[in-house]
Amino acid sequence: MNNTIIQVDHLVKRYGALEAVSGISFSVKKGEIFGLLGPNGAGKSTTLEIIETLRSKTAGEIKVGGFSLDEAPSEIKKIIGVQLQSSGYFPGLNLVQLIELFAGLYNCTVDPMQLLMQVNLQDKAKAKVKELSGGQRQRFSVATTLINQPHVIFLDEPTTGLDPQARRSLWETIRTINQQGTTIVLTTHYLDEAEYLCDRVAIMDAGKIIALDAPSKLIDDLIATGFERKKEIKLANLEDVFIHLTGHSLRED
Repeated sequence: MNNTIIQVDHLVKRYGALEAVSGISFSVKKGEIFGLLGPNGAGKSTTLEIIETLRSKTAGEIKVGGFSLDEAPSEIKKIIGVQLQSSGYFPGLNLVQLIELFAGLYNCTVDPMQLLMQVNLQDKAKAKVKELSGGQRQRFSVATTLINQPHVIFLDEPTTGLDPQARRSLWETIRTINQQGTTIVLTTHYLDEAEYLCDRVAIMDAGKIIALDAPSKLIDDLIATGFERKKEIKLANLEDVFIHLTGHSLRED
């Protein structure tokens, strides 16, 4: 039985003389959380947008859920969920109305309250997006990816700009969604986030994948080279101090 839900082979994306993605190949397994990491300009967001059918490719082959990007992009759209930015929402509609609107666009039926409960926003059902805190907006953004009951969802830097409590709360939301059977592909600049969430990560630089494995394996391989941190590693970090002092429960502004 094929356990691969996304297969990318020799993907290339050029903008004139600039090669943003340089012949990369990787696969994503069903049910895993897969991270694309790299500095700005590494090509990770471009790669995601191509897989999501939002951007054209120059060369290479992509399959999602067994469907070819070249032959059946509409079928791929039916089985994926893509994180929306806050600017993509109608400002006059509340959360329930937005979910009903998107469900109509997908031509599917969904229980808005059940979906909001998945991301702990049921008490904000009648609120508008502009009335939500940063953490609440991000959790609603994740909720919108689930409207069509996708096999795989794509999250592009989902916790950027959130405080530590909101960030860790969203981590648990992402894990819960994954445990319910949804494959997740995400990008992030927070490496502790990738280490905590991801089963495997691909590290990109200058359009190429320079490493791909489980975070623990990549760390062990680095240690095996004789690498040592210059600063002594403590059993906790400043973020742990913050959470300990302010409380583990999420408090929204």
